Amino acid sequence: MSQRIDRVNELLKREIGTVVQKDYEWNGSLVTVSAVETTQDIKEAKVWISVLGGRVENVLEKLNHDHGSIQKKISKRVVLKSTPVLHFRHDGSAERGVEIVNLLDEVAKLPTAKDPEE
Repeated sequence: MSQRIDRVNELLKREIGTVVQKDYEWNGSLVTVSAVETTQDIKEAKVWISVLGGRVENVLEKLNHDHGSIQKKISKRVVLKSTPVLHFRHDGSAERGVEIVNLLDEVAKLPTAKDPEE
C-alpha cells in the first residue's frame, strides 16, 4: 500500500475510535477499532472492531446501522475529498489472544517429568 493510504487508514482509525468511544454506550463492553482498510480510491473502508465482554453481533449491527451518522461526524473531523463509506467487521484477534494465554496458563499447571540427572 502507498504511504498516503497508510496515513489515511491510521487517521480514520483514530477518529472512528474516538467517535465509537464518545458517542456510544456499550453497557460494560470494551469496543475498539483495531484497523481500517481503505480502498485505493478512498471510496470505501473496512473498519475492524474488537469487542471484549459483550455480544459482537449487537455491536456490529448498531455500528453498521449508524454508519451514515458516523461518516458524517468523521467528515467534519477529517479533511478528505470524500469520506469513505464505512463497513464494520469483527476482528477476533484479541479474543484468540486471550484464549491462547489461558491455554498456556493451563499447560504451565500440568505436572512435568522429573529430570533424569537428578
